[in-house]
Amino acid sequence: MSAFNKSEVQLFLLIGFPGLEHAHIWISIPICLMYLVAIMGNSTILFIIKTEPSLHEPMYYFLAMLAISDLGLSFSSLPTMLRIFLIFLFNAMGISPNACFAQEFFIHGFTAMESSVLLVMSLDRFLAIHNPLRYSSLLTSNRVVKMGLILAIRSIFLVLPFPFTLRRLKYCRKNLLSHSYCLHQDTMNLACSDNKINVIYGFFVAVCTMLDLVLIILSYMLILKTVLSIASLAERLKALNTCVSHICAVLIFYVPINTLAAIHRFGKHKSPLVVILIADIFLLLPPLMNPIVYCVKTPQIRKKVLGKFFNKCRR
Repeated sequence: MSAFNKSEVQLFLLIGFPGLEHAHIWISIPICLMYLVAIMGNSTILFIIKTEPSLHEPMYYFLAMLAISDLGLSFSSLPTMLRIFLIFLFNAMGISPNACFAQEFFIHGFTAMESSVLLVMSLDRFLAIHNPLRYSSLLTSNRVVKMGLILAIRSIFLVLPFPFTLRRLKYCRKNLLSHSYCLHQDTMNLACSDNKINVIYGFFVAVCTMLDLVLIILSYMLILKTVLSIASLAERLKALNTCVSHICAVLIFYVPINTLAAIHRFGKHKSPLVVILIADIFLLLPPLMNPIVYCVKTPQIRKKVLGKFFNKCRR
């Protein structure tokens, strides 16, 4: 018999917005709209890149990987988020432990994948600015596909131990999670058995994610050094302008995740409502904003999207 089957806890309870139970039905409306926009936006990005031969280039392949990561994050959290806010008469919603472990695997997996994709995109920008003549020969389609597979495999294996290490823990009395979905740190803190392995491995995964951020910062330091060596001011601005969308995506992704980690680590008297809001922002903001930012700031994507939209309207 597995360690989990001896557990007294049969359900974990996911929490909505404490103190705002009466408004859950109204809160659910903008949340549903944000999920809808995020899913439609990222699906549109994938459709445009797939159907337009002129966009079959490394930069847009990486953008497609980012859209896949964002779709994965959206679909991973969507079931529990909607169940909580649509069943608005209750403050918490039950989820079976196995379903919770599966959800946290997908959420952390797609989070790791998005972090890796953002790192590779920063390297892509560095190569494009530092060595534009050799860019197309260095980043061929085959190499980009191989990089995508490596990123996916890396993300899977990085978080694969999470559900197994959580399942071996014993959960006695505490079963109320502090988010609207399952996260590794939140779940392991409910255990009444020794969770030292979970703490150590969770810290290792967090360090890997932060290493991606450090390498992104290093890439931009090299980009800035290259840009400053360009004589023409107009060319400098043109080179930096190609990085604006990616910088926005990095800030949108890393600011909420680092804020949430800091609150969990250092917030002794943290407000449950603030923690839940930041956690929801962490999952909702990147999938929602990335398609918007790239459509606005990337003329090739914007023209194709508007072109297909107006062609459809004329019919």
